[in-house]
Amino acid sequence: MNATRLLISSAIAAATSMAAASAFAGPAAKPDFSFEKCFGIVKAGLNDCQTASHSCAGTSTVDNAKDSWIYVPAGTCTKITGGSNEPKA
Repeated sequence: MNATRLLISSAIAAATSMAAASAFAGPAAKPDFSFEKCFGIVKAGLNDCQTASHSCAGTSTVDNAKDSWIYVPAGTCTKITGGSNEPKA
């Protein structure tokens, strides 16, 4: 009985985690305020969209990746240390 219960619980957990992962696939929704893309200031896993090295929001693997970006309020990116309105080479 316990083995069956464990198997069912594992299947439910796997299905739930796959559904959660697919919910975040693709680009982040555009904010409802005036925004700009800011490159080079993103923590790993918190980027808003794809780059040359990864395909979806939340998939950057290193902090401050030069080609990863997030939405910030318009006019603020260049005020942030390391922020750029264009991907860094």
